[in-house]
Formats: sequence, C-alpha cells, structure tokens
Amino acid sequence: MRLKRVAAMSCAVLLAALSLGGTASTAGASPVSPTTDDALVVPVEPAPIAPEGVVEALQRDLGLTETAAKARLANEYRAAIQEPALRQRLGADWAGAWLSGDSAQFVVATTDRRDVRTIEANGATARVVAHSLADLDRVREALDRSALRRTPVDTPLWYVDVATNKVVVQSHDTARTRAFVVDSGVDAAAVEIVPSTVQPRALADLRGGDAYNINNSSRCSIGFPITRGAQNGFVTAGHCGRAGATTTGNGAAQGTFQASSFPGNDYAWVATNANWTPRPLVNRYPGTVPVAGSTQAPAGSSICRSGSTTGWHCGTIRQHNTSVTYPQGTVTGVTRTTVCAEPGDSGGSFISGSQAQGVTSGGSGNCSSGGETYHQPVNEILQTYGLTLVTGDTPPTGCAGAQNTYSGTLASGAQAIQPNNSYYETTASGTHTGCLTGPVGTDFDLALQKWNGSAWNEVAAGTTPQANETINYNGTAGRYRYVVHAYSGSGSYTLGVSKP
Repeated sequence: MRLKRVAAMSCAVLLAALSLGGTASTAGASPVSPTTDDALVVPVEPAPIAPEGVVEALQRDLGLTETAAKARLANEYRAAIQEPALRQRLGADWAGAWLSGDSAQFVVATTDRRDVRTIEANGATARVVAHSLADLDRVREALDRSALRRTPVDTPLWYVDVATNKVVVQSHDTARTRAFVVDSGVDAAAVEIVPSTVQPRALADLRGGDAYNINNSSRCSIGFPITRGAQNGFVTAGHCGRAGATTTGNGAAQGTFQASSFPGNDYAWVATNANWTPRPLVNRYPGTVPVAGSTQAPAGSSICRSGSTTGWHCGTIRQHNTSVTYPQGTVTGVTRTTVCAEPGDSGGSFISGSQAQGVTSGGSGNCSSGGETYHQPVNEILQTYGLTLVTGDTPPTGCAGAQNTYSGTLASGAQAIQPNNSYYETTASGTHTGCLTGPVGTDFDLALQKWNGSAWNEVAAGTTPQANETINYNGTAGRYRYVVHAYSGSGSYTLGVSKP
C-alpha cells in the first residue's frame, strides 16, 4: 500500500458517508487518529508465488539456496511497494533506495535525520547522506547535456549510485574525464571518477538466427509485446533498426519499425502484421514467464534477461538513471545490471518477477567470462510512443460464484462506492469476500468499510500494483460497503461481492 493512497482514500471515503443517510454533522464526523507508529508504516500483503523457473534461475545465477531465493523475492516484493510511499513521505529529503546483500535488505537514504524513525518503522535500514536524489539527478543531467554537445572521449559510463550518494563516472583516462566533468559545470563533491576498462557496445549482431531479423540481415530480440489501439507489435532496442526497416521472424514476414531513437535513447517499436498475435510472456529457454505489469524494481533487486543468443540469465540491478557512451554516442537514462549478454540479445526482455523492466541496450563482457548489461526502461518507451504493454492479468480466485456482481467505469484517480453508491447490511458474523477485476495494464484498488455509527472505517483493503484485487474479511454483523479506486489508469471494472 502506498501512503498517498491511504491518505487519498481515507479523505474521500469520509466525505462520501452521506450515502448512508442521517444528518450532515454525523456523516462528517472526524476519524480517530491512528497511533503514531501505525501512521508511519506502509502495510504490505504477502508476496505472490514466484513464476515458474524464477527461483531456480536465482539459485543458479546468484548462488542462493532455495530458501534464500524465496526470501529475497519476498523482500523485493515488499520493497517495491514501500519505495513509492516512502519516496512521497520523505519528499525533498529522499536520497534513493536499494536492496543490499543476498537477503535483499531494504536500505533507504535521506538527507534529514528526522526521517530515520519513519524508515526504520517500515523494517528498512536508514542512511543519512549529504545529497538528495534530486541533487544527484541534476548532476547527471548536466553531464548528459555536456555529452550531447561533444562525445566524452574515454568516458564510457556514468550513473547515479544511491548507495554511495555520488554520481559515479567511469573513465579510461582520468584527466580527460575530469575535464569532461569540469566542462559540465557540476558540483565536483557529488562526483566520483573511477578507473574502468569497460568498453560498451551495442549488442546487435549481423549474423542470422532465431528471434527476429532486420532487413533480412542483422538479428535482434523482441522486448515485450504491445498494442497501439488495434495495432499489435513489440518494443525493442533503437539501435536494432530505423523507422521503415522491415522485420521477419522464423523466415516469415513480420512487421516494420515505426519509430526508433538511438543514440540519446535506445528504443524502438515494431508494428506487426495480422499473422502475429501478442502474448504476455517472456521466453525462459525453455518455458515462459508471465508478464503482469511494469512496476520498476528498486536498485539491488534481482532481475532476469531473455535474449535470442544466450537465452535466460539473471543478476541484480546496480543503478537506475545511468548514462553510457557507445562508439555511436551517449545513451541516457538506462539501468545498469550485473546480467550478462552478447550480440543478438539486443532489444530482449528484462523482467523482475512478473514485472517488465526494460529492453536490452548494450553491455560489456559476455556470458562466459561475465560482464554487465544496460537496459532502456520499458515505461519510458510506452509513454513516448503511446503504447500499451500486453499483460496477463487473471481474475482473482475468489470471484467465482459471487452472490452479487457490480460493474462500472472509472477515470484515472476516480473512485466509486458499491453496491450502487450505497451499502449492504448483514445480521450475522462471517466472511466478507470482494473480488475486483480491473482493466489490463492499470492499477485498481479495493477497500472494504464498516459503519461505526458515525463514520465509515476501513477494515480491509487490496492495494497491490495490479488491476485485480481480492479481499477476505471476517467481520461481525453491521453495515458494509466497498470503495473501488482507479489509482492509475482508467476503464471498466467488475466487482463480485459475497457476505455472511
């Protein structure tokens, strides 16, 4: 659950109490203030079961036991939900967050020591640092602007490293890199120059293979299936092809690049013909992993990559908002990972759990000796080109056989009260079940409220980053109602309700 969601829904549901009837003064009664500690905590539901093959891959590539891999995934799930809430709570003090060690301990940095209690109340480790994340982002952006004016020779990579509270600049030649930093006009105290032998390159391969081919010559890998209105297609790396380039898959005509950006960015999208059907899946070589959304995972999270040259490999996220210089120019805003890759893997999927993360851009090393790889965040691609990620949301398990079903349509940020802008009453104790099915690719939430005689109190809620939610609440006799909230995205929903 996110703190901003708690605040928004709490205010809205109190104002909506008029639907029960009675005097205005009764409906507007003030809620009881939560205890101090409760007000600091972001509630998180148990982590879902990991998709098939993910635990095994983490054991293989991260050297973890099965128990440690499952514990890590549970901690990552919790951190992904807590991070946006804590980011909003800390505001200008926010200095980033990351996961540390095999157990994925959640660490949150702040510039204000007064935030430590809030951070620790959520089970995270607090770090008090000198620079906020906004300050570090401004430094990185200044370096990006300088690189656009002139390619920085012998400076292959720079990124915001929240763990060191610095913008780290990797260098083949310290003197040249220092001159690049000085010319950018940034605060030198926020920059750390480190020697590096990394030589990033775009991972496109001129040899044929599976996945998809460009203009019957070079080969790349599909990122994620998408739609744009009635048009199907997929996202991939920009260096794989320019607008107008044709693609084939398995020797058959497939599609055409519609738009492409490289360098500066490294993303593109391909519109496919009617013979190709998009599926919400990533190839695990063998098997598949479902795609349920595109919530960005924090730095330190485990992440896996799928590509047509080397197949399925996993590692961890080092940093977001990295800038990398290839021979063709600088690409900004990519994510740096420890996952290996090789030519032909370009454009392929990066996924954390069931959440799409990005498309493979470039890297160094290989999958024999090791290396690192950078991916272009998928959400930026979707937003830039107006695309919709194809996901595999399924109806919640508690919906079958619901006593009553209600439906409606919500704009993003809006909410509705069910049943029918009113309430239902039960004279018996027992289980209340509500199951919400929202539009694919959105984040819809569900809350159950009970009337206490003067105001509506929230007694249960489903607030995952997904379109679907399920609530099971064991309650006493009384008056109840559900609040459906379109936290992100819009469209039609269905709510199944059963009562004692």
